[in-house]
Amino acid sequence: MIDPEHALPLTRQSRVLELSRSSLYYEAIPTSKRDVELIFLIDEIHLKYPFYGIRRIRNELRDLGHDIGRSHVSTLMKKMGIRALYPKPRLSKPNPEHKIYPYLLRGLEITRANYVWATDITYIPMAKGFCYLVAIMDWASRRVLAWRLSNTLDASFCTEAFEEAIRKYGAPEIFNTDQGSQFTSEAFTDILISNGINISMDGKGRWVDNVFVERLWRSVKYEDIYLRAYGSLTEARHGLAAYFEFYNNRRRHQGLDDRTPDEVYWTTLPQLQVAA
Repeated sequence: MIDPEHALPLTRQSRVLELSRSSLYYEAIPTSKRDVELIFLIDEIHLKYPFYGIRRIRNELRDLGHDIGRSHVSTLMKKMGIRALYPKPRLSKPNPEHKIYPYLLRGLEITRANYVWATDITYIPMAKGFCYLVAIMDWASRRVLAWRLSNTLDASFCTEAFEEAIRKYGAPEIFNTDQGSQFTSEAFTDILISNGINISMDGKGRWVDNVFVERLWRSVKYEDIYLRAYGSLTEARHGLAAYFEFYNNRRRHQGLDDRTPDEVYWTTLPQLQVAA
């Protein structure tokens, strides 16, 4: 746990514990027991039916016996940072203050490690609240290269995860994200540009453009989060560390010819990078 009176600076403590800097200054807003139950159900419904909007999620909740209105569902979905996903062209305008980059992966054959990395953020329900998880994934191998938890959707925990991945594994040729403000911000894109990385961005709301990260979220939640109902950020951090170790080293993927992400990553990594 973070100790304000410890001789070690807070920023060093956060680095050791793999917590985002923004989490140090965040004061949690109490969430009612009913809302904790509702957001857990909304998360599960959204994972099963990512194309469901507010109205259909409200109807699902009512079918489960919860008397809830659309405005309350909308409030909870905004808090969770989720929205309905549709396989259709983007309809909303991007933030005029943030540059949006084209999607570079269409028709691209991605068969080697460190060619394309991808990232996304997901909502993590806990026993008495929630937090957010960001992961950096190698596209060809599905290997999780770095990840961070945060109490907020501040961009800092995303940049910290990416910087860790760069330090450990070098830079990819292409980095794919969605159009979330954390990834379109100059704080994030400047890191990519300074490392000579080509930036690729999904069409807004197109889950198929980042499909492997979406599948990762399904695995994480059904194989770990929903089974354990972590009671705190610290507990979630320790549990997820163990899960990602299992995911990378032991969990075999049918799409990888029943190999693990680690096996595929290290066997398809260009020899120059292996030597480095």
